[in-house]
Amino acid sequence: NPIPLFQVIRPEPCGVCGSRIRFGKAALKCRQCQLLLHPKCREQCPNLCSLQPHHHAWPSEGVVADFAPSTPPLVPALVVQCVTEVETRGLTETGLYRVPGTEQLVKEWKRKLLRAGGALPALSSVGDIHVVCGVLKDFLRGLKEPLVTFSLHPAFLQAADIPSDAACSTALCHVVRKLPPANRDTLAFLMLHLLRVSHSPDCKMDVLNLSRVFGPTLVGHASANPTPLVIMEDTPRQSKVVARLLSLPSSFWRGILGMEQENLVPI
Repeated sequence: NPIPLFQVIRPEPCGVCGSRIRFGKAALKCRQCQLLLHPKCREQCPNLCSLQPHHHAWPSEGVVADFAPSTPPLVPALVVQCVTEVETRGLTETGLYRVPGTEQLVKEWKRKLLRAGGALPALSSVGDIHVVCGVLKDFLRGLKEPLVTFSLHPAFLQAADIPSDAACSTALCHVVRKLPPANRDTLAFLMLHLLRVSHSPDCKMDVLNLSRVFGPTLVGHASANPTPLVIMEDTPRQSKVVARLLSLPSSFWRGILGMEQENLVPI
């Protein structure tokens, strides 16, 4: 696929090495996938467009099933790749998922991954692991409905409010199994990942910290347009749901994903 040379009008990261292409400098841009790169990085760039001419980009928005593969476990490749990268080199970083990545880079990489669809560029070129964390959070936050879904939202909140730990766990397991397959698999995959983060002493991100960060993202609200009052009432309950989900045994989440979990990321 022809890659024309052009001059950069605003600084953007190179899709191969990740470093910024400065204003006025020459850059290459693929006409098909819009990948931007330094001329010197051309040889390191796999020619994905010519290898996969029938590949389509993901939609810019949708529910999680719109991004999931056609065979189980139904976890979007973007989620798998971000999690794998974080677990490869991020489990020694303090404040993982709490410390924000540069917003412009987060948006740029999210756009790049969505454009690429299943043929994702390597995230190893992203220098700051907090940017990768930001891409994952931004992707989940941008879904048309949260992973727990609008319809099951009240059931998750009610289950998390049960005072008895044993009864709460039983109720939550029951509600999790009612989720659509892609939502259920992706939630299980993320819970196993967040448990690993919580177990890393270097991250200093215990279950309480992680539940505060991921409550609004994973649980959200029961509708797309909540009132200010509902937002205020839901916020503490969202983190409570995530904390309770993280208290479920790893074996429950691994059971949802089946043995194929081993093919996604090491446990």
